[in-house]
Amino acid sequence: MSVMNMEPLTSADVYASRIGRTLNGGFVALLISIGHRTRLFDTMAALPPSTSHDVAAAAGLTERYVREWLAAMTAARIVHYDVRTGTYFLPVEYAAVLTRAAGSANLAPATELLSLLAGVEDLVVAGFVSGGGVVPEAYDRVHALLEAEKRRMIDEDYVRAMLELVPGIEHRLSTGACVLDAGCGDGAVLMVMARMFPRSAFRGYDISQRSIDDANERLDESGLRNIELAVGDVASLDEPRSYDLVLALESIHEQAFPRLALRNIAASLKRDGVFLMQEVAASSHLARNTDNPYAPMLYALSLLHAVPMALAQDGEALGRMWGEERAMQMLKEAGFAKIKFHSLPSDPLRVFCVAGRVLSS
Repeated sequence: MSVMNMEPLTSADVYASRIGRTLNGGFVALLISIGHRTRLFDTMAALPPSTSHDVAAAAGLTERYVREWLAAMTAARIVHYDVRTGTYFLPVEYAAVLTRAAGSANLAPATELLSLLAGVEDLVVAGFVSGGGVVPEAYDRVHALLEAEKRRMIDEDYVRAMLELVPGIEHRLSTGACVLDAGCGDGAVLMVMARMFPRSAFRGYDISQRSIDDANERLDESGLRNIELAVGDVASLDEPRSYDLVLALESIHEQAFPRLALRNIAASLKRDGVFLMQEVAASSHLARNTDNPYAPMLYALSLLHAVPMALAQDGEALGRMWGEERAMQMLKEAGFAKIKFHSLPSDPLRVFCVAGRVLSS
């Protein structure tokens, strides 16, 4: 058919094509998750161009499954296929963002998170009708994955970069300070800090029994004696003027009652104590977030995870994208002063807030 005989695309065609690309991307993401979990990307990164039999043998996997996965990855233009030799090859550019050797640049774990969150879709859909939420236990595998990724990302360099945002805090930690991690998960950050600052005392609270059990198992293996990890809700925290430093690393948006949690944290700080909060780098205004290429993913994470968990406790459901403007307002209302927001070059998707408490007269 000649070009002149081709009918012009309609608006419906254009948008259908866009939705088609989105659907393709969703399925490709599931295949990337499989490639990550089976270590196929890691295996292929170390191989020369290889047949499906060679790739399967090197990975210790079944060839028929590997062959179909390779076909899909080829169609997605992620794996290169040489029709003359029947071999497959993972380009170095993709290895740099899809293998464990890529470190924090590895994007494959995010696709595994997508597949896990799809498992709670029915519960979230039910919430649309009932107005109810999803209990934290439904997210045990999600939380385990997020905690594993945090352990992979958190090291001494990351902690030092984070602490540099708080003037003078490293000296206080070196000489002996009291630190609380509000929503500590499996304690990954505290364990790194406890090794770095053996004279300081560290405490972590989390509402997840599974996370605390896992944390205490690792703590027993570590030999560290300056950490205490326990099940606890920051909304019921009652430890006035106890801490030199309180951390809340991507945990305030998950609180059912974040305003109460922030007030309790402010009250728990010593006279010269400091609060260090980490959250998603976002605005509280939707229109200011739409240019962020990751905004759809971040709002989806909020819908599928943060909001349902809070609603399950009849909470405020702040959402992952509550943003800097709302954070500033809520921090002031909770009794914080000298509030400053910072970012780290190594962590561009997140923002760090440093705040002190307002001293009563």
